[in-house]
Amino acid sequence: MRKLLKQWLHWHAGPPAWGPALIAGIGCGGPLLLGLFSAHIGFIWAATGAFQAALTNPLHRFGMLRMLLLTALGACSTGLGFWAASHALLSLLIFAAYGFLLAWLQRFGSELGKLGVGLAVCVCLGQGQAGIGALPNGLAIGALFAIGGLWVMLLAFALRGLHGLRMWPHLPRLRGLIRVLRRHAKRLPRHLWLIHALACTLATALAGLAVNLSGMPRGYWLTLTVVTTIQMELNSSLERAVHRCLGSLLGAVILILFGHWLETPGWMVACMLPLIVLSRAFIAQHYGLFVLQTTVCFVLLAESLARDWHLPEVRLYNTLLGAVLALMVSTLAHQARKRWARRSRAAARAPLPADEAEPLAEPPPPETPRAD
Repeated sequence: MRKLLKQWLHWHAGPPAWGPALIAGIGCGGPLLLGLFSAHIGFIWAATGAFQAALTNPLHRFGMLRMLLLTALGACSTGLGFWAASHALLSLLIFAAYGFLLAWLQRFGSELGKLGVGLAVCVCLGQGQAGIGALPNGLAIGALFAIGGLWVMLLAFALRGLHGLRMWPHLPRLRGLIRVLRRHAKRLPRHLWLIHALACTLATALAGLAVNLSGMPRGYWLTLTVVTTIQMELNSSLERAVHRCLGSLLGAVILILFGHWLETPGWMVACMLPLIVLSRAFIAQHYGLFVLQTTVCFVLLAESLARDWHLPEVRLYNTLLGAVLALMVSTLAHQARKRWARRSRAAARAPLPADEAEPLAEPPPPETPRAD
């Protein structure tokens, strides 16, 4: 409890970022209002791309570059997810690739890990929204996503101009950036990262395959539960994984009750816009809290025009299946870490071979008798 309270107090480092929060509100508000009046799901993808791009701070040195990467890679991810929704083997391979990409980016620090989570969320939403709207293919979804991101980038250029900054900041040398990332990656033990990469790849691949084979609508509730639950563990404890699974179930129940209480898209959009502004203003620096905070906003954006909140069984079933799958894979990873630690201790206690042992000291030569 004391540790959770400490994390809550360190939810945000520094003053609130009201400039990026205003950009997020305007960028998401325009497409949401257009989607509310037209009832077309395409504006939801534009609002999702706007929120994805607004997660970065354009006033920072890497802000515009990161915003461009999130927009371009997020558009490609949503298109791939939509394209793989009708093929079981493609879902398995694409989700396995994104699971490995997420684990690989997490190796280089929390900031790149947040980038990987954003891409994984995009591919989950792309697969889960397939068949719900009237959009023909993944190219249309990717284009709408990119339009929303570019709209936010235009607002970001205006914000930089108001602060008297360059439209595009000077970037450091690529060689120095790679050197810093390598130094950060060497801090993590290699065997722990390999176990986490295998667990993340297996969990996301099975989640994508389960959504495709089950044919249940709103499948992103399952895949997002797996993505947010599987995190890197540097110790041999399973307690955090169980807590994250229970937290995912509790969060899903709260979101379902929230949507059932609002019930209409108009009230949903009216309550969601202030939530997006406040969420961006007080963005979390801690990796786990950032994942929780952004995933809630992504789910609410995807469900903003939904009219089936009176049928919560599908969402709850998908979340429960995702939590069970994540807990099973976390248990396997926990057993693998314990076995590795047991082997390491056994190797440290094992005696050295005879050829590697230190040679004994040679006996002194015998004394020659003296002549009388």
